[in-house]
Amino acid sequence: MEWYWILILCIVCVIVGAVIGFFGARWYFKKQMEEHPPIDERTIRVMLSQMGQKPSEARVRAIMNSIKTKK
Repeated sequence: MEWYWILILCIVCVIVGAVIGFFGARWYFKKQMEEHPPIDERTIRVMLSQMGQKPSEARVRAIMNSIKTKK
């Protein structure tokens, strides 16, 4: 086998691997987002209500700001 065939085969394998990796990572990310959706203001209001606290707007915004600064 000539050296240029090996080079072409390696380049094709890298391209195929990158495409498969891209779609695999995309599928995994979508799956994780469905299982663990991001926290929004509505979720915080529901959690506060479940804990027996009245979800005031100032309290919800303070929690959202603290979550954003922790990331």
